Amino acid sequence: MLRNKNLFLTSQGLICPNRVIPVSFGKGGISKRPKEHEPTTPTGEHTIIGMLYRPDRLKKPRDWAMPILINSFWSNDERDPDYNLMVSYSNTYCRKKLRVPTPTYDLILLTDWNWPQAIKGRGSAFFIHQWSAKKAPTNGSIAMSREALFWLAANVDYGTKITIKVT
Repeated sequence: MLRNKNLFLTSQGLICPNRVIPVSFGKGGISKRPKEHEPTTPTGEHTIIGMLYRPDRLKKPRDWAMPILINSFWSNDERDPDYNLMVSYSNTYCRKKLRVPTPTYDLILLTDWNWPQAIKGRGSAFFIHQWSAKKAPTNGSIAMSREALFWLAANVDYGTKITIKVT
């Protein structure tokens, strides 16, 4: 278990005890001050605060994991009172669908970036999820192989820290 361990994102990958996981991150690189809809991954010390999974595709990976249901979305619209939270569909606000046909979001680790009190303009959460294509850059999230993501999900705990620095 990676309980009480700090993981580090470097140009070599996500450094875990006894393992380095190849990853990709935001197309715009690593940023000290990302903004909403800017494809950068934020620097700093982040905490894993949740896990989401597709119950139609996976068994519940951990007791603290929450299901991604048919109507599960993520609010990334700064005008939304539920900005930066998992929500249901709305035709009033821009919300990112979590239940997508590809396996990219079958399993998601949530970080505390701009949470729990979201600051408008700072950018919504960044996720840790499966690559859409091997080593393809993301819109700000950290992505990795399915095998590595499942290993990470089995070994992190709520509260595990990930430190990201500009290198």
